[in-house]
Amino acid sequence: MRAAAARSPAASFLLAAAAAASLVGGFYFWLVVSSFRLPDSGAAGCRPDGEGSWAVGMFYGSSPLALRPIELEGRSNGNNSAWPVANPVLTCATATEAGYPSNFVADPFLYVEGDTLYLFFETKTTTSMQGDIGVARSFDQGATWEFLGIALDEAWHLSYPFVFKYENEIYMMPEGNKKKELRLYRATKFPLEWTLEKVLVNKPLIDASLVQFEGYWWLFASDFTRYGVEKNAELEIWYSNSPLGPWTEHKQNPIYKSDKSLGARNGGRLFVFEGSLYRPGQDCSGTYGRRVKLYKVEKLSKEEYKEVPVNLGIEEPKKGRNAWNGMRYHHMDAQQLASGGWIAVMDGDRVPSGDSTRRSLIGYIAFLLASALVIFVGFMKGAISCYIPPSSWVPLTRRTELSRVFSVHRFNQKVRRYSTNISRYISATKTKLSEKTWSNMLFFCVVALFGIVNVCIAVHFLCGGNGAEEAYTYQGQHSQFTMVTMTYEARLWNLKVFIEHYSRCESVREIVVVWNKGNYPSSDAFDSTVPVRIRVEEINSLNNRFRVDPLIKTRAVFELDDDIMMTCTDLEKGFRVWREHPERMVGFYPRMIDGNPMQYRNERYARGKNGYNLILTGAAFMDSEFAFKTYWSEKAREGRDYVHKNFNCEDLLMNFLYANASSTRTVEYVHPAWAIDTSKLSSVAISRNTQKHYDIRTNCLAKFSSIYGPLPQKWEFDMREDHWDK
Repeated sequence: MRAAAARSPAASFLLAAAAAASLVGGFYFWLVVSSFRLPDSGAAGCRPDGEGSWAVGMFYGSSPLALRPIELEGRSNGNNSAWPVANPVLTCATATEAGYPSNFVADPFLYVEGDTLYLFFETKTTTSMQGDIGVARSFDQGATWEFLGIALDEAWHLSYPFVFKYENEIYMMPEGNKKKELRLYRATKFPLEWTLEKVLVNKPLIDASLVQFEGYWWLFASDFTRYGVEKNAELEIWYSNSPLGPWTEHKQNPIYKSDKSLGARNGGRLFVFEGSLYRPGQDCSGTYGRRVKLYKVEKLSKEEYKEVPVNLGIEEPKKGRNAWNGMRYHHMDAQQLASGGWIAVMDGDRVPSGDSTRRSLIGYIAFLLASALVIFVGFMKGAISCYIPPSSWVPLTRRTELSRVFSVHRFNQKVRRYSTNISRYISATKTKLSEKTWSNMLFFCVVALFGIVNVCIAVHFLCGGNGAEEAYTYQGQHSQFTMVTMTYEARLWNLKVFIEHYSRCESVREIVVVWNKGNYPSSDAFDSTVPVRIRVEEINSLNNRFRVDPLIKTRAVFELDDDIMMTCTDLEKGFRVWREHPERMVGFYPRMIDGNPMQYRNERYARGKNGYNLILTGAAFMDSEFAFKTYWSEKAREGRDYVHKNFNCEDLLMNFLYANASSTRTVEYVHPAWAIDTSKLSSVAISRNTQKHYDIRTNCLAKFSSIYGPLPQKWEFDMREDHWDK
């Protein structure tokens, strides 16, 4: 075998393409995949699960047809920096941190006992990988929950724990279809101890709900033995004089049996409102548990049943996977409180059914295709670079009488003839591939592009978690913040990109645009999933960004320049750190101010000094009430006047005010995965002359230090255990 003396252009191109695919894959991981919140491989619970990542949220309203999520009710918890408390209020982490590792919680049912709420739900335990019935308790109408333990654990899967009271006894009717019967349990020591009372129906009924209406007890459920088009599309009704039975089938059974989108399978407790009966059902079109549909029952008797769809009254989530219920919500339990108001629990999921399996399958297929391309590249390189003479295919043999008998010679001749034809084909292919023609270059470009695309797909689906930029909890709870940005007419294109991106971040409640000058746009001009409020200012001043705004409904405010693009995950990290220390400013751009006289320098200088004592407020979290009132206090008047005169340094002034108001640490840094300054792509940057900008800020430092005193000593990088400040 003779190797080619020099590598052909085609082979070189293919090898370069393979190397480029690896580099692009790494860049794609840094730019996109690194922004996703990845599961902790060492965690006891909250692992990727094919059934989903279900969680539970709270809703309130004067009517079950007009419910609002807890974050819009302004409920707060001062003990954990949740101002306001936001959904979800119960997650897999709630059970896991209490010592009961869980992958998700779903199918919530309330039991109201005075001012105390008990919540029963399915929890997917990681030890047995089956559903058990967990229970939690709340003393503040659902704002905070204490996980009490496992209320019911059988040798088979349990879910849908329908809890009710009858004749001073508390019962639970969970789903346990693997046992092929519908069982009823009675509480012996509420809420954690239960005993089997009886078997209600010898049939594998799922998602069974009871309701007392017009003199009878009615049982709504679905037959789990259905398959094909009837799976998740069947509904049966049974009736009795008592919830303990005996039960008789409705004459119209099955009520539904063919359309998954109709909401045949129950989606929670039936309820009576203004004399009418309502039934929540699951729309299972597209994926299991896609959404809750609500039906008003118009006719219910032993012989007839009729229901019509009505508006659920809950706003559809708009943030997709970045919302806790963005892809699915399939269960609701609404109950009326003694006060007359209504309270409801609902579960939700940010991924469709089977998402983890689907993502793994797509990722491995893309990986195999990319690997096949590498093999193809190697084959093409070998075909171009190497030549195999026909003599090496078979050994030369002498013609003898014995060879004629066994036809060895004739066989060798055929092999040599075929090998010669193959060699001619390889030579022709080599000649064609070696030619520097546009068609060849196009072919190789397509091959390279195909490889790069598959590498990116493999990285995205195998290394990107569930593809969501999730919020972080603090002490078991979620919260929200308001984004504030300042801009003017010439930067409208920046603003549109800004709002479209950041409105999809999970914890963003509202975006307030401080409009400093020019014709302002309508709030409807933006592609946003959250409310956008344009606050038009009378004068063009940098002080406006910190103006006291009584319309802001969250304690946390994230001040962000309209030309900075970051990942939602980085924002969520910053918000999590701020909730630990709400008395500090938490931001993404550190500076080290020192020297005599003090000089303003960039982040590289701070890195060299391994510390910082100032955070730029162009990307920083702060307490809106404290920060804004302090900035507009009488003691800050001289500093504000200086900012307005020089049209600069408002962020430096805020740092001096924080430092002047406290003897403890006032700033903290969070390292972003990446940040892009989009003003560099346009001609409307406020400070394009960097040196002049730095000179002005150096003068500001001298002025503010003479008024408010010096800044504190430095705080070192990488002091946190999670290394978010590296």
